Amino acid sequence: MRTLVLSDLHLGSRSGHDVLRRPAALDALVGALDRVDRLVLLGDVVELRQAPAAEVVEAARPVLEAIGAAMAGREVVVVAGNHDHLLVREWTLERGRALGFDDDAEPSPPGRRVVAALAPATVRFAYPGIWLADGVYATHGHYLDVHSTVPAYERLSAGVLARLLSHPPERDAVPDDYEAVLAPIYAALDAVAARATADRPVRGTGAAGKTWHALTREGRRPLRARAAALAIPLAIAGLNRAGIGPVRAELSGAALRRGGLHGMRETIRRLGIDAPTVVFGHTHRPGPLPGDDHGEWRGLINSGSWVLEPHYVRNDARRSPYWPGRAVELDGDELPVLRSLLDDVEL
Repeated sequence: MRTLVLSDLHLGSRSGHDVLRRPAALDALVGALDRVDRLVLLGDVVELRQAPAAEVVEAARPVLEAIGAAMAGREVVVVAGNHDHLLVREWTLERGRALGFDDDAEPSPPGRRVVAALAPATVRFAYPGIWLADGVYATHGHYLDVHSTVPAYERLSAGVLARLLSHPPERDAVPDDYEAVLAPIYAALDAVAARATADRPVRGTGAAGKTWHALTREGRRPLRARAAALAIPLAIAGLNRAGIGPVRAELSGAALRRGGLHGMRETIRRLGIDAPTVVFGHTHRPGPLPGDDHGEWRGLINSGSWVLEPHYVRNDARRSPYWPGRAVELDGDELPVLRSLLDDVEL
C-alpha cells in the first residue's frame, strides 16, 4: 500500500500563506494523489488560531473537497496537531481511558465538518499519531515543544505548566502527560481565535517569524532588533535559572533545526516509542535534505509544510529549506522517502 504523508497545510489561514489555495499548487497535489492508496494529513490541517473554527473550515472547504474527490473510495487519515487540536479536543477530554499512541479519535463538530468536506473519501481521525507500517510511526510532533531548546511561545508556556504539575513528562511518560502540559495552552489560544473578527484579528500571528527575520537578517538592523539581540541572552538566562528551560538564545536556522530534532528525540525516548523511523511535522523544516548531516537526522523524517512564509523563505526561495510542498512517501515495507511536489510549480 502506497501512503503519502502531508503535514502543516494550515488551510483557511487569514494570512493567505497556505499555498494550496493557489490553483497550481492544488493541481500538483491532486495529480500526486493518483498513485496513492492512503493519505495521512499529519496535523495542522486547518489554521484554527486566527479565526473561528466554522469560518476557517468554510474557507478551507474548496481544498478539502478537491482532496476528497481525488481520494474517492480511499482512506484519508487526519491526525490533529497543535493548531487544530480543537478537532479532537472533546474526545481527548471525554474518552474515559488512557490515551494510546494510535487511537481512533472521535472528531469534534469542526472535525465533522472536515470529514464532510473530504467526502467521498473514507475519513478517520487518529491521535496523537498513527503506525504507518511495522517500525514506522508518524505524529504531528507538537509534543516536542516540551523539550525543544528554541525559546518559542509554546516551549516557554509548556515550561511554566510543567513546573506546576506534579508529574511532568519524564522517563516512562505517557501521552496524557504531554496533554496535561500542552492542551491548556491550545485551549486558551483557540478561545481567543473563536472571538476574532475581521476588525479585531488575533494579535501576534506571525510574530515568531518576524522576530526570527529581524534577528537573523544580514546587514544593518533596526535599533529595536539590535536591542532585542542584546536583551534575549539575558532573558534566556533568567528563564533557565527559573527552571523553565533549558532553552538557548541562538535563533539561527541551524539552531531551529537542532532544537526541533532534540525535542523530537526526547519525546520518543520519554514515551518509549519503539520505532526505527518516526515521521513528524510541526517545525515546518523538512528533512533530511541534500546537504544535511544524515547522522543528525538518524531515524527521523520531517514532512515539512505547505505554507509560504515570507519571513522564512527569502531571496533564492526555492533553495530555502522552508520551501513548501514536501511530503513523505511510504510504499509497503520500503523505508519512507521525503518527496518535493512543488519544485516545478510557479507560486
